[in-house]
Amino acid sequence: MAIVVADGLSKQFRVADKQPGLTGTLRHLVARKYKNIDAVKNVSFTIEPGEIVGFLGANGAGKTTTLKMLTGLLHPSAGTCKVDGFVPFDRSKAFLGRITLVMGNKQQLLWDLPAIDTLRMNAAIYGVSDADFKARSGELSEMLELTDKLSQPVRKLSLGERMKAELLAALLHQPRLLFLDEPTLGLDVNAQAAVRAFLKRYNEKTGATILMTSHYMADITALCPRVLVIHEGALVHDGGLDALLSRFGARREIRATLGEDVAREKLASLHGVELLGVQGREARYSVEPPALVAAVNRVLAELPVVDLTVHDPPIDEVIGRVIQKNGRA
Repeated sequence: MAIVVADGLSKQFRVADKQPGLTGTLRHLVARKYKNIDAVKNVSFTIEPGEIVGFLGANGAGKTTTLKMLTGLLHPSAGTCKVDGFVPFDRSKAFLGRITLVMGNKQQLLWDLPAIDTLRMNAAIYGVSDADFKARSGELSEMLELTDKLSQPVRKLSLGERMKAELLAALLHQPRLLFLDEPTLGLDVNAQAAVRAFLKRYNEKTGATILMTSHYMADITALCPRVLVIHEGALVHDGGLDALLSRFGARREIRATLGEDVAREKLASLHGVELLGVQGREARYSVEPPALVAAVNRVLAELPVVDLTVHDPPIDEVIGRVIQKNGRA
């Protein structure tokens, strides 16, 4: 039985429509006009217990709005959703005890107090016994490598350590569903890898269901066998990540930093690679994986390269191909 069911989920916001300039400001004060913005439009999907699902889309596509409806923070304008058998916006105590929402740009930890104090407060809010608190906080802090950090004031922790502590605080009541909105936002490469490894172990150990958004391809490829892609509020893809990448993200991207200015015509004349763009002295190329080695050798041989890196295509680029394929661009 699906643990998350969204059926025709929609959210519309009424916002003020102000015209620019002094005249527009005066009219806005005396005769304010409004317009409706469709943030989420007729989104339907189901998630099975224990799944880790990536939720992808460009900024403003409707990802966070959807998560807020699934967690009961927003009431949908139309459609229905059920999470673990509950209607989220009823916000029943039993429902709130089964979910957690972690947002990479928000924090619940008290800045000037040790993280352990926030953990104790959360334990009291969720009715976690002293024995369970000690056992769970000990286990989670060991998994997150935070055992010797919890007694330090939060402001003394690094960004990566604070994110780990946020996860610990959010998981103390052992939720069945984790809604994660950019959990690795702003973290360095090592901290991102540590958070990903923890989430994977936690899912394997507890069977918790995870729905997460991220703009980092590494988060999605490491954790999410299935992805949902949303564009301008509408769901445009629901399926396996491997199928998505093989169809739309198979090409690799070469970024070459040049030691001197090179005419765009010369940059575009390299055989076997597609010039994506030039910014300053950095040139970006796209190439099919089988031709990658030859393409790198060609770029190094024909251009004054001082640095070269190879990347997966940005998620927004992959999403763009999905949208174009679905005829929604």
